[in-house]
Amino acid sequence: MKIYTKSGDKGETSLVFGVRVPKFADRVEAYGTCDEANSSIGLALSLLPEGEEWKELRQVFHIIQTKLFHIGAELATPAGKQVGWPIQEEDVLFLEAEIDKLDATLPPLANFILPGGHPAAAAFHIARTVVRRAERKAVMVAQQEEVNGAVVKYLNRLSDYLFVVARHVNRTTGHVDQNLHE
Repeated sequence: MKIYTKSGDKGETSLVFGVRVPKFADRVEAYGTCDEANSSIGLALSLLPEGEEWKELRQVFHIIQTKLFHIGAELATPAGKQVGWPIQEEDVLFLEAEIDKLDATLPPLANFILPGGHPAAAAFHIARTVVRRAERKAVMVAQQEEVNGAVVKYLNRLSDYLFVVARHVNRTTGHVDQNLHE
């Protein structure tokens, strides 16, 4: 199988079920941004130090990155059609549980913090902002046609999770989150 098909050479691409749309269509922007988010997460994971203390986090991100592919498939599916693995409320609850677990280990926030610290933490902050953009794109699609509501919720919680992960990475690696007004 060749990696290129030439079917997009005139500025169109196919959604799931073969529906052709312009490459700048809102659905394409939404699932493309999910792809960017997934790649950003992959980069952040590659910057984590080696060690057993990161094993569980890597396992959680394996689940998350798989779910991001599923979200991309949902967003690439025309209204009225369904994919075989839709995002569900239990996926959102999973993220909430992971947020609560990590957040309980961190000092409470008194101010906004600046993105940075350990390179992996900084990369998780970048991934967070890409996920926020993906969420905005998914909301834009949802304003025009039907989108699984759990998709938007999942993206919202994922950006929160990435924020907490960035703080966790900084704390675990001995970096201090810098407050906005320091």
